[in-house]
Amino acid sequence: MELVRRALRLRHYSARTERAYCHWIKRYIIYHGKQHPSRLEAEHVRAFLEHLATERRVSASTQNRALAALIFLYGEVLAIGLEKNLSLPRVATPQRLPTVLTPVEVSAVLRELRGQVHLMASLLYGSGLRLLECARLRIKDVDLERGELRIHQAKGGKSRVAPLPRTIAAELRAHLVTVAEQHQADVLNGAGYVELPAAALHRKYPSAAREWAWQWAFPATRHYTDAETGERRRHHLHETVVQRSIRQAAANAGVPKRVSCHTLRHSFTTHLLEAGYDIRTIQELLGHRDVSTTMIYTHVLNRGPLGVQSPLDRLDHGHHPQTQGLPLTGYTDLAAGASSHKVSTKKAA
Repeated sequence: MELVRRALRLRHYSARTERAYCHWIKRYIIYHGKQHPSRLEAEHVRAFLEHLATERRVSASTQNRALAALIFLYGEVLAIGLEKNLSLPRVATPQRLPTVLTPVEVSAVLRELRGQVHLMASLLYGSGLRLLECARLRIKDVDLERGELRIHQAKGGKSRVAPLPRTIAAELRAHLVTVAEQHQADVLNGAGYVELPAAALHRKYPSAAREWAWQWAFPATRHYTDAETGERRRHHLHETVVQRSIRQAAANAGVPKRVSCHTLRHSFTTHLLEAGYDIRTIQELLGHRDVSTTMIYTHVLNRGPLGVQSPLDRLDHGHHPQTQGLPLTGYTDLAAGASSHKVSTKKAA
């Protein structure tokens, strides 16, 4: 497992990916009686994946994640070309349409939130951030004067600039003043450290971990002691706190939808499309690598190039002059006549 971790870190995989890959590799080894994976072959991988699918009933995405971990193990750590010998393809994950709130529903949810969580939820919707992108914002990333947020090392290793809503600028400024006072108190008490994005930064700038610019914009309420350095640090507010709060807020607001943090990002995108913003601009704001990922949001619109007007709406608005004023029986007879005409035409043909 130490070799696995070294291989992942050499290739700059994220800490979350490292934990996930190590988890699945351990489960694979335990499933096969703790045999060394070099003694196991493609059929053992197939057996493990079938166990996950049939007995554990994991989702398609979870099964694919386990497969990716094992392919990495054999290809990058053990240098065994497993994937070409493995005839089990990746499982197609179902593409689900995103849940979208109306502006009224978004307002109702936000009114139920307070403090840091209210600010974070406002940025999820107002700036289109992912939850972890919001939680990992540092002081240096928040530009109140320009109205910008700088997102670094987001999904796929991309960085981008997101808009900062002016409506929460005053509240955010007041929040950062409180965070600054908290940080100063931490420093006086021998704490005030923060985890830096890379170990190389800590070596190059030894004092950076205590500098104001590197502190989290949304810090946790408690300290922890880093096992490696012995520093007393604050982590950012844990994402589960925000997730629970938003679910509860939606329930309290009476929103009859399954609302998550990502629902606010979906709503940001859809409302921009409804306002007429260009799909390429929205792609850049979201940080999508491919515009096809952004295009899924066009399917939840009721207008635009992909919009379809219901024929019932056309009837309600009187756009069928040939049926206006026609009795219902006459319209039924007309339809029946058209149907019989089609049948006779087929027979003649």
